[in-house]
Amino acid sequence: MHINTMRAGLERGEAQIGTWLTMVRNPAILSLMKSAGLDFARVDMEHTGLTIEHIADLAVLARALDFPIAVRPPKANREWITRLLDVGVWNLHCPQVENAEHAREIVAASRYAPWGLRGNGGLSAATDFDFSVPLMERRAHANRQVFVTVMFETAKAFDDLDEIAAMPGIDALTVGPADLAQDMGVAGTPEQGKALDEKRDLILAAARKHGKVAAMLVASFEEMTRWKNAGATLLAYSSDADILHSGYRAAMTRIKGGG
Repeated sequence: MHINTMRAGLERGEAQIGTWLTMVRNPAILSLMKSAGLDFARVDMEHTGLTIEHIADLAVLARALDFPIAVRPPKANREWITRLLDVGVWNLHCPQVENAEHAREIVAASRYAPWGLRGNGGLSAATDFDFSVPLMERRAHANRQVFVTVMFETAKAFDDLDEIAAMPGIDALTVGPADLAQDMGVAGTPEQGKALDEKRDLILAAARKHGKVAAMLVASFEEMTRWKNAGATLLAYSSDADILHSGYRAAMTRIKGGG
C-alpha cells in the first residue's frame, strides 16, 4: 500500500515545502514540480475552476509519483471530504474552520471508526484498486495516512484554537491571511502585518503545545526562512500562477527594455 510521503516527512521532522496549484490542469505539472525539488503541491478548489475530475487525475498520478497533493475543497464538509478521499487524496486543507464542532465534523468525515465515521467506498484509487489486504487493515492504514490541516480565517475561530489543536485527527494548523485580515478589519492597512503575525504566533504556540504541525503560506525566501526558523514545518511558497507571471514579466522586462 502506498504511503503519504508528506506525512511521513513531517513525522521525521523534515520540513515539507510545496506550492499552490491554482491554474495548471495538466497532471504532468506534478512531475515538473517534483523534478524542481518541491515536496508537494497544494491544489485549490475554493477559488479556482478546478473540478473533482481534475483532482481525480492529479491524485492518481500523485500516488504513482510519490509526490503528494493537498487539496483545499470549496467547503470543508462531509460531501467534499468523502469525494476527495475516495478519488485518492490524502491531504486535506480545510478552509473556514469556525469552531471546535466544525473541526469534529471534519475528523468524523475523514477517518474510519473508531476515530470517525468516514463513508465506505468500493474498489478505487483510494484503495489502489487492491482488495487483497484485509478490510480492517486497509482502513487502519487509511486513517494513518490522511492528514488534515485546518485554516483559521476569522478572529472568532481563535476562541476554540486550543480545543481544536488538542483534537485527535487534526494534524496541522494555519491561518488564511487574506480572509483573516479582512475579518479583523486590517486588510490593506499599515496594521495588517502586525495583526496577522500575532495570529501566526498563536498558531505556532498551539502547535507546539499539542504536538501538531504549524503550516504557513510564504511569498519570499525571507518569509520562508523566518517561519521555518519559528517552527513551521509545512510551508507553501507562492503558486503556479504567481511563479509563471513573475517569470514571464521579468523576462519581458529585460527583453523589451533592452536590459
